[in-house]
Amino acid sequence: MIRTIKTDDKENLTKMINQIKLFTDDEKNIAVELIEEALSEDDNDYYNIFVYEDDGNVAGYHCTGKRALTDGVFDMYWIVVSPEYQNKGVGKKLLKHAEEFVLENNGRLLLAETSSQENYFGTRCFYSNNGYSILAEIKDFYKVSDNLIIFGKYLKI
Repeated sequence: MIRTIKTDDKENLTKMINQIKLFTDDEKNIAVELIEEALSEDDNDYYNIFVYEDDGNVAGYHCTGKRALTDGVFDMYWIVVSPEYQNKGVGKKLLKHAEEFVLENNGRLLLAETSSQENYFGTRCFYSNNGYSILAEIKDFYKVSDNLIIFGKYLKI
């Protein structure tokens, strides 16, 4: 089941994020900050967080939102799957849900940004295997020899 984030999810999502060896400490901190902001009392028109639940266990989530000043372009800020649920189709289900969310909100293009570092090879394969193409690459973006790779999928034209 994929549902909107609830307050009770914060602890499980934070634990999950901290178990992902791929993420740097800074990335982990940002991911947790977004969760905290999503759960705050303030209205958040910037992004939405959806949680994948399997038999009461939080198995992953995606954070997706409309890109400001565009006509139907959305960003997938995070897609995270708990280590014990990786390679079991959870990521693919979350990605499909993000695409459906975009379409339901009159979106036409979903973007996902990632790194060119070797340890992100699996992430790049994940997007390619799910119909995403590299739309742009910015050399030395994160740091020297760490390029920003922007994947995208046109959901409707």
